[in-house]
Amino acid sequence: MEGNEILRKRMAEAGFTQTGLAEAVNADLRSAGYEGTVSDRTVRTWLTGHSRWPHRRQRAALEAVFDCPVAELGFTSRQEPAAACPASPEDPVLRRLLISASTGMALSAGTPAHFAVRRVGASDVERLRSKFAVLIAGDHRYGGKLTIETQASALAGEALALQARGTAGQRVRAALYGCAASFTSSAMWAATDGRRFDAAQRHFHRAASLAAMSGDPTIQFRIWSHAGSLYRHLARPSDALAANDVARSLSITRRDPLFASLGHARHAAILGLTGDGRAVRQALRHAQTALDQSRPGEQRPLWLNAFYDQAELDNLALAACLALGNYEDAEAHAHRSLALLRPDMLRTRAITTARLAHAQLGQGDLEPAVTTAMSIPNEPADRHPRVARLLDGFGSTLRITAPSSSAARTWNQYTHDSRRNIL
Repeated sequence: MEGNEILRKRMAEAGFTQTGLAEAVNADLRSAGYEGTVSDRTVRTWLTGHSRWPHRRQRAALEAVFDCPVAELGFTSRQEPAAACPASPEDPVLRRLLISASTGMALSAGTPAHFAVRRVGASDVERLRSKFAVLIAGDHRYGGKLTIETQASALAGEALALQARGTAGQRVRAALYGCAASFTSSAMWAATDGRRFDAAQRHFHRAASLAAMSGDPTIQFRIWSHAGSLYRHLARPSDALAANDVARSLSITRRDPLFASLGHARHAAILGLTGDGRAVRQALRHAQTALDQSRPGEQRPLWLNAFYDQAELDNLALAACLALGNYEDAEAHAHRSLALLRPDMLRTRAITTARLAHAQLGQGDLEPAVTTAMSIPNEPADRHPRVARLLDGFGSTLRITAPSSSAARTWNQYTHDSRRNIL
């Protein structure tokens, strides 16, 4: 069976991966009031020719995304008989008219409906950026949730759908690619944070290509910096250092010390895995110097202002010191980070507290360590995958180092009761 090379070519021209096209089609379906059920597997059946004539709702969405009749996308009609009754809302032209009317985009009189093209402007970009702000807030509160990853991917599809079916100036098009890259980067981070590493790597490759098309060095920094964190969590320090070096080499780090500081701080956390204490200390000194040189109030991306400050620098220093086995310095960084953390950073507070418990345990302070670990909220809805992993490691270390201690008995009873409450 021959594949659909026309669709493959149109996807390449528009910058769509299989996942990206699925998300764009789903965004259009949802805007029309339908459930978005198209997956990358669905797109694969279109490309291989196993599905030569998609469902009528999918055909209408494809026409909206590519702004052309579905027959021009390489699909072959099964010669469905024309309806004898008037056009239904499934009719692609009428459907797009209804969508346009519902969003206030009226067609000018005398313009043929199938030639109507929406003009995408700065207001559309601002609307997407406002959704990005909501997404960032949810990530800082909960983090790692599959729902955040899914929502971010869907919003990337929404940005790409605007890109594909509207006309816009070069600046707006670049901004739309930047929005799509930002959302995909958030999906990548949510997957990394939730330890869904295969998904994170898929998001990374897509985000990097979108960021390159945007020409925005700030989002390119975010994506490559996140890649460094992804490989750090995969215990691949060489890859992590290489990815973070890409972020640190971008021009934005020379123009803004805050970007430089974040790059150095994340480098220190990665270097902790290599056991090079001198390199960690040097990276942290560079991070602190750059942070001290940064000027508050400068115009910066929302995602950077929302999380990076002295508290986050100390949190990354804490991770580096724990990896080195430098528990005394790790505890000092943990206390400083917790004292400075913003109230809305609930996910970070839980992770930092779990790391503090490890630092105390590493120094033999069993009772304080258990008290610290038990202070982390234990509601199932709030339990973050990284927190759960840190606490599992804490319990294992405690049982190995002091199996008969009262602290170990207290912790074992606590975890037993916690499991019963969850069940």
